[in-house]
Amino acid sequence: MTETDPTDPDLIVASASAIRATLLRNAGLAIAVQPAPIDEPALRRALEAEGASPRDTADALAEAKAIRVSAKRPGALVLGCDQVLDHDGAVLAKPEDPDEAIAQLTAMSGRTHRLLSAAVLAEDGAPKWRHVSTVRMHMAPRSPEWIAGYVERNWDSIRHAVGAYKLEEEGVRLFSRVEGDYFAILGLPLLEVLNHLTLTGRLTS
Repeated sequence: MTETDPTDPDLIVASASAIRATLLRNAGLAIAVQPAPIDEPALRRALEAEGASPRDTADALAEAKAIRVSAKRPGALVLGCDQVLDHDGAVLAKPEDPDEAIAQLTAMSGRTHRLLSAAVLAEDGAPKWRHVSTVRMHMAPRSPEWIAGYVERNWDSIRHAVGAYKLEEEGVRLFSRVEGDYFAILGLPLLEVLNHLTLTGRLTS
């Protein structure tokens, strides 16, 4: 946990994502942040070798993070999250370098892909609830020069983003239309998480 985390949080977030933590705190939750120490690339490769669908990949990764932290925090409710980009059935991960970011954006230019945002709540090392949100992202056609310039201007930020874009930043200019929940695009199906916590008495309505 960080120095500013509460001693008795409503939720432990097994993620290093600053935007997920901000969304939850802005919604009024007292959270602690404890990123899960898992080898995510290796787990992704294993799931791909097993023929897992993009949706199942997102769900499995979110569960692995939640369970890993939950097993070490008895009695605490732990949230694991993961986001997967499904491009024609293939899973795209965070780009390793600017060239890969350009290649990903070029392949998606003028086409539609899906963002799958998974959330799993675990307690005492076992999953208790799960949800996967799907958003359809319609990307506008962009020239090779525009894509290269976009990556050069934004690399420090988008290097940590699935698909090499952030909709809340200049990445919004890549799209002509979006179908789905904005919070899920940011990597957290926030409304579903809050509804579950309220229905189960973890949060007051």
